[in-house]
Amino acid sequence: MMLPTENAPELSVIILTHNRYDDTRRCLVSLQPLVSEMAVQVVVVDNGSTDGTPARLAADFPSVTLITNAENRGVAAGRNQGLAVATAQRILILDNDTVVNKTALLGMMRYLDTHPEVGLCGCCMTDAQGNVQRSFRPFPGLKGKLLSVVGLRMAREAFHFDAEGVIEPFYVIGACQMMRREAVRQVGPLDEAIFYGPEDADYCHRLRLAGWQVKYLPQFSIIHTYYRHTAHKPLSRLGVKHIKGLLHLYKKYHRIS
Repeated sequence: MMLPTENAPELSVIILTHNRYDDTRRCLVSLQPLVSEMAVQVVVVDNGSTDGTPARLAADFPSVTLITNAENRGVAAGRNQGLAVATAQRILILDNDTVVNKTALLGMMRYLDTHPEVGLCGCCMTDAQGNVQRSFRPFPGLKGKLLSVVGLRMAREAFHFDAEGVIEPFYVIGACQMMRREAVRQVGPLDEAIFYGPEDADYCHRLRLAGWQVKYLPQFSIIHTYYRHTAHKPLSRLGVKHIKGLLHLYKKYHRIS
């Protein structure tokens, strides 16, 4: 069981946003049932929004810790800013286009508390219609990425379910990752050489290399709108940054599949 330090919150939530105020507002509102029940530190990192998002957040959510960047520093760098000020023993990274619920958040918190070998866990994510998304995945290999660009998908990898119905995949996507502070302290910040994807795969792998387990908990579920900015424009500016991130990952671990 993780014991909170005196006056520390029970959960730190880090939300990265770049424009899309309405999505961020929905995400923050969905946190309120948990916030009203326990001490929760909510940190929003604004990555250079140009639509007035920071001012609206400051006015509408004065209790939120707001960090503003003059420009888009990328996913890893922005989340690292949140990690640097997070004080709870459990840290939740959320995309701003998620809508959470108290049952899922408490369930993930309890799972970390009762499984000290687990450094990071994620849950099932669906769209607003209840369609399940691929929120746990194998290594983001070159073949799978090339097939994705042309609208195809590799055969689904067989994952092992343990006795509790929990899966240990290569990684769970960064839209919802609950991490143990001790693990974050050991492994360090996200790799800022990766601007946009696959920083989540890299971090999960680093956790495992350090001796921690990464788990996907299908018994808990949240909503994820899932704006995949590079899906149909692989050669856009952001798409090129994503490709560079993948190449960095392949070079870092000397593998492409």
